[in-house]
Amino acid sequence: MNRLSIVLLIAVLCSALYLVHTQYESRQLFTELDSARNEAHRLEVEADRLRVEKRGQATPLRVEALARDKLKMRTATPAITQYVADPGEGRATASIAAAAPVPAPTPVSTQKPKPATAAATAAASRPAATPASRAGAAPRGGSERVATTPSNLVAPREIAR
Repeated sequence: MNRLSIVLLIAVLCSALYLVHTQYESRQLFTELDSARNEAHRLEVEADRLRVEKRGQATPLRVEALARDKLKMRTATPAITQYVADPGEGRATASIAAAAPVPAPTPVSTQKPKPATAAATAAASRPAATPASRAGAAPRGGSERVATTPSNLVAPREIAR
């Protein structure tokens, strides 16, 4: 009976040690799972923040401000628009100083701004008319069409004075 008691005592001790080890591993795995969930939540929040920041970086006002500040672009006005004949259709086309020689660029700070008239401001803010939109309207100044750049911005090297 003595031997049987010793064998049973050893079996109980082994099962107790195995139980402690299993609980320790379970707690470790739970801690890893919790930290992985926290990391996933942090990454989702950061991804949302980056999406919002991306949308903010691509707003038209910011793009236009960067075009003016970094690229030294200006709004296309009727003063810098030249009308040239379109040989294929026999109609006039607006070109932003395409036929004029390009002068050396001058620093923006030394350029004197031209006074804006009400007619020039209104003409610059109007969207460009297309032949389809003028189908029923009388042509402006003969048969002509106006070509503009996106946001009506042109680079300084394209502007002829």
